[in-house]
Amino acid sequence: MSPLVLSVIVGASVVGMVFALLFLVMKGKGDGRAAERLDLLVGRTNRKDSSADMLLKQALQEVDKKNILDKLTPEFLNLTKVIEQADANVKPSALFGIGLFVGLIGAIFSGWFLNLYIAPIMALGCFSAPFLWLFHKRNSRLKKFAAQLPDAMELVARALRAGHSLAAGMHVVAEEMPAPICKEFGRVYEEQNLGIPLEESLKGMCDRVPNLDLRFFVTSVAIQRQTGGDLAEILDRIGYVIRERFKILGQVKALTAEGRLSGIVLIALPIGLFLLMLVMKPDYIELLWKDEMGVKMSIGAVVLMLIGSYAIKKIIDIKV
Repeated sequence: MSPLVLSVIVGASVVGMVFALLFLVMKGKGDGRAAERLDLLVGRTNRKDSSADMLLKQALQEVDKKNILDKLTPEFLNLTKVIEQADANVKPSALFGIGLFVGLIGAIFSGWFLNLYIAPIMALGCFSAPFLWLFHKRNSRLKKFAAQLPDAMELVARALRAGHSLAAGMHVVAEEMPAPICKEFGRVYEEQNLGIPLEESLKGMCDRVPNLDLRFFVTSVAIQRQTGGDLAEILDRIGYVIRERFKILGQVKALTAEGRLSGIVLIALPIGLFLLMLVMKPDYIELLWKDEMGVKMSIGAVVLMLIGSYAIKKIIDIKV
């Protein structure tokens, strides 16, 4: 049997096993659990324990129960917080499983159609694709929230001048403004309606949305509730500062556009040339990992590229 046919058979078997594993993991037993909970809530049970005790035991059991993907997902990756900040409806274990599956498919196809040496690189790139999507979604949401924050500050200030409370002003923001800021302010409004102190609700919003201007708003609200003062004027000043900061940031981006483009070209050019030569003339490029001097040159090139990219980033990354 030829190595190509053997690799196809092994790849198909692995893909089938992954599909079977995902099917078994995703296959839930929620219907029976939901029916049992309803029976406990309405009192249709013959157990000795009370319904509250049984629901508490079931909740603790569900917290301790982990599927295979949950156990395989690294604990040091705080994906739960990133997913909450990105407002993505996905579990960390599911994201990790999708990354493994896509990486496996990418390695098989790259090894089959391109080159075996490209398979690990393609597998790593495909594995990181779901995580890159998650971080892109998070950054896009945070940027959109930051752009909407000045209008929200002015809207809350107008509501305060009209005689409404701070909670009512947040409710106005939740009703009048688009996502994502309406969702965060609406969550704060609902939490304080349920009895959670407003300071704790605002602190939770700062954890979900790591924005410096939002922290200024939360700090000013906390100080005003303790010492008093004109909160509407403070919010107007915060909104004005945020708008001026956006103007300066736009000017900085325009002035540093050439540096960013130069950094992208300088980093992408060696990588693209390496991949092109690997496909067109692999015997010419294989000295970089077969010869001892070639290995040292490759390591030195990677280290120098990392140092250069870090230096370019520090040059063009101007904080406003």
